[in-house]
Amino acid sequence: MTVPCSESKITSAVWGPLGEYVIAGHENGEINQFSAKSGEILKTAKEHTKQINDMQSSVDLTMVISASKDNTAKLFDSTSLDHIKTFKTERPVNSAAISPIMDHVVMGGGQEAMEVTTTSTRIGKFEARFFHAAYEDEFGRVKGHFGPINCVAFHPDGKSYSSGGEDGYTRIHYFDQHYFEFELEG
Repeated sequence: MTVPCSESKITSAVWGPLGEYVIAGHENGEINQFSAKSGEILKTAKEHTKQINDMQSSVDLTMVISASKDNTAKLFDSTSLDHIKTFKTERPVNSAAISPIMDHVVMGGGQEAMEVTTTSTRIGKFEARFFHAAYEDEFGRVKGHFGPINCVAFHPDGKSYSSGGEDGYTRIHYFDQHYFEFELEG
């Protein structure tokens, strides 16, 4: 089946629960839920103001996170497309992922790749950033890339994550025991 999208190009997509629909992020910041049987739009959400760069599902497929050029990542209910949480940064977000075992979100991004040569890595904000999924508070950053981070993903066991950057490196980070014992005070 082909789903025509004449208004705005699809930039990322994930399957919904039970394979009944596909959730797609668009160049104009819109998110659509397409029926896997008919291709028709079932639901629409317009929470982002700029292009969606990436979408990833939670391990149980109940939530989806979107990463956008509007400097945010947003968490949605995958069935209703209700907006749940927003995670804000100062730079475009290229990728975001949901931990399979913790209430955590990791985001990667940084300034546009074409601007990297005109600034230092410290100013470019090329860190992976960790947020608490319920409180929306940032609690950690991991440095290492010297260019924008294009993709992030948690390992299925939740004990590590990986990031791929414009610098040409894929970095695999294993969490130490302190990460699993850390509790954000409310």
